Amino acid sequence: MDLQLQSKTAFISGSTQGIGYAIARQLLSEGATVIINGRNQAKIEDALQKLRQEIPQAEVSGIAADFSNIEQVNALIDALPQVDILINNVGVFELKAFTEITDEQWLSIFEINVMSSIRLSRALFPKMMERGWGRVLFISSESGVNIPENMIHYGMTKTALLSISNGLSKLTKNTQVTVNSILGGPTYSDGVAEAVSQIAQAQQLSEEQMKELIIQNTNQTSLLQRFIAPSEIANMAVYLCSPLASATNGAITRVDGGVLTTL
Repeated sequence: MDLQLQSKTAFISGSTQGIGYAIARQLLSEGATVIINGRNQAKIEDALQKLRQEIPQAEVSGIAADFSNIEQVNALIDALPQVDILINNVGVFELKAFTEITDEQWLSIFEINVMSSIRLSRALFPKMMERGWGRVLFISSESGVNIPENMIHYGMTKTALLSISNGLSKLTKNTQVTVNSILGGPTYSDGVAEAVSQIAQAQQLSEEQMKELIIQNTNQTSLLQRFIAPSEIANMAVYLCSPLASATNGAITRVDGGVLTTL
């Protein structure tokens, strides 16, 4: 299927690995021009090299910015060319008991996971509206609906993204600009893979055994009964960014593997 993205330019925050990288690769395979982002230039160069090897015809570049640093974020926004597609993907997570999360940690995770999307959308969304076409996509999580007891601060940020997305979509009436969210489920991103590997080593188990235990113990409602691959999230993201998804606006699209039990 031709997703009609050959003339579009996309920016993806947090895209040197994991879901963001998978979305970049899928967009490039559809002929879009893509600007990736990472915290430092070394990460960007590694990702660019991989993408160009995988997709030789790729029109891809990168801009470094740490979303915990407002000066770097402002510099990134100033450096961006015209962007047709904004994917708010950058995010951090950690396992932590509620009583141990300090004020500084609450503010830090909100700054990266939520304010990143607010600042980028505030800069790019009005220009899309002026041109009459655009796509804004928020990568949220089922954790924003079913808040994890050991990551309440992370779940809060993912709920916030749903609110921002919903509100922005109401500003797009009678245009070809759409704003949507994806509710991803337990995904085997690079960060998750690293954590699983460390836990597996500590418990003297293989990574596959550890993955199965995690799904059985913490995601019992999963219909997939496995982790989701980043490419499976990317498939939905790239469709929602395409002209073919013109009638999908203000939506929360689930790619959660059936983890959520709500209708």
